[in-house]
Order: sequence, then structure tokens, then C-alpha cells
Amino acid sequence: MLSVLARAASRLGVGVPSHLVRPVVGLQLSIRSTAHQEGLPKLPVPPLKQTCERYLAMLEPLVTEEELEHTRALVAEFLRCGGVGERLQRGLERRARKTENWLSEWWMQSAYLDSRMPVAVYTSPGVVLPQMHFQDRQGQMRFAAKLIAGVLDFKQMIDNETLPVEYLGGKPLCMDQYYQVLTSCRIPGPKKDTMVNYGTGKMPSTHITVVHNFQFFVLDVYNSDGTPLTVDQIYMQLEKIWNSSLQTNKEPIGILTSNHRNTWGKAYNNLIKDKTNKESVRAIQKSIFLVCLDAPMPRVSEDIYYSKVAAQMLHGGGSRWNSGNRWFDKTLQFIVGEDGSCGLTYEHAPAEGPPIVFLVDHVVEYMKRTEMVRAPMIPLPMPQKLRFNITPEIKKDIEKAKQNLNIMVHDLDVRVLNFSHYGRKCLKSFKTSPDAFIQMALQLAYYRMYKMCCPTYESASLRMFKLGRTEAIRTTSTESVKFVQAMDDQSKQNSEKMALLENAVKAHRTYTHTAIHGQAIDRHLLGLKMQGIEDLTSLPEIFMDTSYAVAMHFNLFTSQVGSKTDCVMCIGPMVPDGYGVCYNPMDDHINFAVTAFNSCEDTNATKLSRCLEDALLDMNSLLEQTAKPAE
Repeated sequence: MLSVLARAASRLGVGVPSHLVRPVVGLQLSIRSTAHQEGLPKLPVPPLKQTCERYLAMLEPLVTEEELEHTRALVAEFLRCGGVGERLQRGLERRARKTENWLSEWWMQSAYLDSRMPVAVYTSPGVVLPQMHFQDRQGQMRFAAKLIAGVLDFKQMIDNETLPVEYLGGKPLCMDQYYQVLTSCRIPGPKKDTMVNYGTGKMPSTHITVVHNFQFFVLDVYNSDGTPLTVDQIYMQLEKIWNSSLQTNKEPIGILTSNHRNTWGKAYNNLIKDKTNKESVRAIQKSIFLVCLDAPMPRVSEDIYYSKVAAQMLHGGGSRWNSGNRWFDKTLQFIVGEDGSCGLTYEHAPAEGPPIVFLVDHVVEYMKRTEMVRAPMIPLPMPQKLRFNITPEIKKDIEKAKQNLNIMVHDLDVRVLNFSHYGRKCLKSFKTSPDAFIQMALQLAYYRMYKMCCPTYESASLRMFKLGRTEAIRTTSTESVKFVQAMDDQSKQNSEKMALLENAVKAHRTYTHTAIHGQAIDRHLLGLKMQGIEDLTSLPEIFMDTSYAVAMHFNLFTSQVGSKTDCVMCIGPMVPDGYGVCYNPMDDHINFAVTAFNSCEDTNATKLSRCLEDALLDMNSLLEQTAKPAE
């Protein structure tokens, strides 16, 4: 059944997934374990009529009147009493009663594991941390050792079930994703992938994988008594790894993981035929996380430094640089460059952004602590180097992966914008939602470039519900279109523009509330479609409609990533002619990362980031001229 589902989902264009979740607002923390999980409500199945009405309203600013009229007729037929819509809705409601979450398995499959695009760039986000200024490689090793110790400190909270439970509006949120990010790995298949977590068995993993100069090592991070290694112990072990991996003529076996999933699936099966290779691959897959000790990048000017590092986090910079220094299937990969560039990339299937960001914030705080002076250490055994037997066939697979990866690297344009004029503190002083305001600035920037609006996706969290993942906030609305059209209209007064901006912000906040409470349209429509596939019946006409294709083509794929750390998160575009936009609103500035594909003549990441900066400045001027900040 699942193979049928996978093929059908792929054929029907079940889209590339949301990479990240919009951070919850007004987060409160309380120390408690996983005990609250059982009391979480189930994800609801929204009323069918409500979803259909909201679907038509969403289409209004995106399609022609003629297309909308046609879709109205299809929706009316779909809703007909005793018709296909009712039958699929009943099927979904039955599924909701029988499962913990009617959506989660379908979402994991259709959005991630069935997707055959490479995980690098297409689904795995990157995170850029502030630049470190190492004076030498010892500085790099010392930083990496502290980082590893910080992640192990976070792991202790998971193991002891003392991880702080997050609350939104007094309601606890599902913490399941936090328990999926360590000791997990994606396993490639020739037609679909699987996800494995090695942290739950009788013999949980006690090692991490360290990769330097394309060579992989197993580093045990616990002493025989179960205590984690100290920073000094980890540092000494990293030194041993560095010294035994100086030769660079090794095949970059890790680059295979950057390939198209079908290609990698076949190469993987070929690779693990050899017993030594299979054991080495298993050691990587079972490790708690991966640490990449990268070679320095080519020097670039300061104004494009963060753009280059963001690209490095997404794909490694190409076969000549650090792309072979990765295992992209591993859920968590921390990257520490010799030149002070550092961050991480994560495989998206098991979790959204908030658990990753929470982990990053914890590790950054941990690394600020002053270190204790430690007693003399017992010598530790040499970390185990993982061996690979490279046959001519595997060598050929590696060469092909290098070519494909280099094409992908050259195709991706990444621009980081550090918007320094104001941040969320200023926006809150005007009593406006920073997230909604930034979303309207994106709408205005896009409209100024293209003289039209486009379907826009912003990730929202469904973690109010058990095993909840994401829902789409659809930013483009009738209200947002009226605002962006008025903004550059000389005949409009500022007071009228401000009123339209307030309406657009209010509409966005209303949709956000709808989404996080499980009443938005996208996951319900996906569920209805999947139910139709499972029933092996022909799909309803509304899913074959031009309007549906337009609505699902997200030219703007966006996500807010709220972090205490001054970091930048980046994601690839969802569609070939679109943009990926991540933003982290800090108190007095906003970090943006904009991506686009160079192969599309119509998109330009640099131009959109400039238009975005202008939009933010113009909208702030409008605020200052028409609204009074709160005292």
C-alpha cells in the first residue's frame, strides 16, 4: 500500500515540505519530563465545508475570476450531499479515531521520505552561528570540543527526561520531536527512504562521528562509568583525529549522500555489499550526531561572508571544498571550519526548526561557561578510523555525485541580509506583530519586483497536538494585496495606507491563530487527497484543477526562526522559480537569508533582499508618520 501511496503522492505533486516551524510566541518553560504527552489533545479533522469555504477565499487574490468560477463549481460538486467529499471526510475522521495523529505518518512519508530530490539544499536547512576568530587549529579543536560537550549536556536532559516542556497560552506543547534529533539517521532506498532512531534500544549509542579531510572516525564520548568526557578529554581525542587524517588523497565517500535519492539508494545498496563498508556506514548511522571539521573556505569580502557561510552550511561548497566532509543523511551535523565559520545542517524528516534552535541556544549558553580546572586524565584509546573499500563501481558513483553536487552548488544563490535599522523591539513599541509585519514587507518586496502577488507559505507549528508537525500560514490574502497595491500609489494618503497595513497584519494574525489550532486548509486538503489515494479511487476533480496547481506553487517559501542566538537559518526554495526566505528577528536587527536558483532567469536573491530592505524601511517610515509608539 505504501508504495502505491508513495508513487501517487509523488505523481500528484505533494510538495517539498516545510523546513522549519514558526517559533511559538510567548513561550513559557517548566521543568518536567515526557509525562504530559499522554494528556495532549489529538489533531482535529476540520469541518469539510469550512475548509472548502476557506480554500475558495484563499484563491481569490491568486487566480482569475474565470478560474475561480470553475473551481467554485468543482467545490460545490465535491461538497454535494452523499458525494466524494463526504466519503473522504468520513474516512479521515475514522483514521483520526484510530491513530494518535491522523496526519503525522502521511506527512513524514509524502513530504520527506517519498521525496526523491537530494536532501542537501532541497530539504535540509542550514544554520550559521556568529563567526569565531580562531588563531590556529587548536582554537578550532577547542571550540569543537566545547560544542560537543554542550550537546552531550543537552542529551542528558533528554536521557533523564528533564527537558523543559514548552507552553503556548498556558497549554503544553508536544515534545516528541526533541527525542528524535539525536542518534537518528535517514536510510536511503531505491524508491523511498526510511527513518531510524538508534537511541531507544537496550544498547544506546555512546559515540559520535567526526569527519576531517573526508575521513570518518568513531569517537566514544562517554567514560566506562557512563560519565561524559570532559572538554579537555574531547579536545585530546580531536587532536588525535586531526593528526591521523592529514593525508587528503582519500575518496570523499560522504559526497554520495548529497545525490538524488534514487541514485544514492542504488549506490548505497552497492556500497554496503562489502562487510567493512557496511560496518562503517552503520557506525555513522548509529552515532549520536556528526561533527565536521572543515577546511577553510576561500577568502571573501566581509559584505558577502555570511552569504558564503550560509551556502557552506547548506551544501559544503562543492567537491573541491567541504561537501565530501558530510553525511547528509545524519539528522544533526555540526560544522566547525578552520577559518572560524561554524554552524550546522540538519536532515529534516524527524523534526522542525524549534527543537534544533532550542538545542543551539542551549549549546551556545553552555559554551560561555568558564571551564573547571580538571585533574590529570587517564589516557584514552585512539578513536577508531572507519575504513571503506572503494571498488571501481563505487569510485564511479562518487565521481557522478561530485558532478551533480557541483551543478547544485553553482545553481544555488544565497544572500544573507543583516537588516540593522530596527528589530522586533521597535515593532512591538508600535503594537504591531513583528512576524506579520515582516511577512507584509516580503509581500511588498515581491510585488515591487513582479507587479503581482504569489502563493506564500509560512510554517506554523501544530505542536499543541500530540505528534503535531506543521501547517501552512498563507500570507497572501485579499487584505495583503490591497495593502501592497496601495503602498506605492501616490493618490493614497498615508492614513489610508496605514489602515490597509493594519488590516493585512490582522488578517495574517487571524490565519496564524487558525493554523496553530489545527483549523487551516493545507493539511486537511492533503489528508483528503491521501485518503483518496489510500481508497484507490480516482482523485476528485478539485485536486486536478488549475487553481489547485497555482495555490500549491509557493514562489515565496518562508519561515521565522526565533533564536536567542544571533544566528541565521537558511533554506532552499520550494519551487524552481521561487525563493526560500528565513528570518530571525532580534531586538534591534533582523537576520534574513534569501535563496533562489540561478538556473531561473526570473529570480534573483540579491534583488529580492534589496527590495526587502527598502520595503522594511518604507513601512517603518509609514509607521513613524502615522502611528504613535506605545509608551
